[in-house]
Amino acid sequence: MKLFDSERKIMEVLWREGKIPAGQIVKILKEETGWNRNTTYTVIKKCVDKGAVKREEPGFVCSALVSRQEIQDYETEELIDKMFDGSREKFFAAFLDGKKLSKQEVGQLKKLIDELE
Repeated sequence: MKLFDSERKIMEVLWREGKIPAGQIVKILKEETGWNRNTTYTVIKKCVDKGAVKREEPGFVCSALVSRQEIQDYETEELIDKMFDGSREKFFAAFLDGKKLSKQEVGQLKKLIDELE
């Protein structure tokens, strides 16, 4: 599922706070981004229409229907398909090209690769 930056802001609040009323999301995003009530409700509705957010009554209580990991996985795959012809090898080669990694970072990457095998 593709989320726009504005929709991601709603999701970040829900992932962090859990199930909360839309009015509370309004307060949080007013403080964090300066959004007004109408903007926040409009973006919540877009998230509901996409199936990313569940709205319950009474109280217009919202909860996330997709996890942060699901969105990250989708967006990573989309990036690899779009920029690297679907090749994870090309992606990693470009990502690591010219970068100096610490021994700890190299160890973590090796561990991740071992877990995939």
